[in-house]
Amino acid sequence: QVQLVESGGGLVQAGGSLRLSCAASGRTFSSYAMGWFRQAPGKEREFVAAISWSGGSTYYTDSVKGRFTISRDNAKNTVYLQMNSLKPEDTAVYYCAADNSFIGLRGDYWGQGTQVTVSS
Repeated sequence: QVQLVESGGGLVQAGGSLRLSCAASGRTFSSYAMGWFRQAPGKEREFVAAISWSGGSTYYTDSVKGRFTISRDNAKNTVYLQMNSLKPEDTAVYYCAADNSFIGLRGDYWGQGTQVTVSS
């Protein structure tokens, strides 16, 4: 089992950047694929990005490709989401998730979320 805690959210102007972090507890962090999801008000939670156990493979939803980068540091039990060129439509609560599966990652374990608000 793994516990996840997100941080780094906040208010930013359109075009700005934020870096989200997700710290994991437990010694098995490197055995999980990790992902980021988001949920905007009145909308369903949607997938944003995923990274494999080693960090060697990643994939993204189309709307963030070229703007967001997911990475991980297994020595620090942390996964990151670097978000650049932010748009108002990126406003949402962002969640990190751990999963035994990289392909089709859906999240076996979840953090509590961190709010990202992008003003126009």
